[in-house]
Amino acid sequence: MFKTRKEKVKKPFAYFTGETVYELIGDSKYSGGAIRHSFSQAIIPPRCSSRPHYHLEAEETFYFIKGKGKMIVENREFDIAPGDAVLIMPSERHQILNSSENNLEFIVVCSPAWNQNDCVFLD
Repeated sequence: MFKTRKEKVKKPFAYFTGETVYELIGDSKYSGGAIRHSFSQAIIPPRCSSRPHYHLEAEETFYFIKGKGKMIVENREFDIAPGDAVLIMPSERHQILNSSENNLEFIVVCSPAWNQNDCVFLD
């Protein structure tokens, strides 16, 4: 059993685009050692974005809890808001943009667990 919270994440992933990802459950010993999935909370400040990317193997599910924005998947853009859930399959290129004046916050579940070698950044 492993229990944690966002405030205990010692080294969140902070990207130059403004996005910060707090991996709560993942494949490192600091995040529980899960191998079949990972669970993160991400925050994108106003007028910032995630990096455009895709995954070689992982399926990724997003659940939006605060704020509003846009998501681009395979060059198609659509609105996102609290309560929306989005499934991204391996090789689908995607990016999240915060188009509001408040933080955009969401939960991310990856299966298998997120691994930087599975992530191909497009910028």
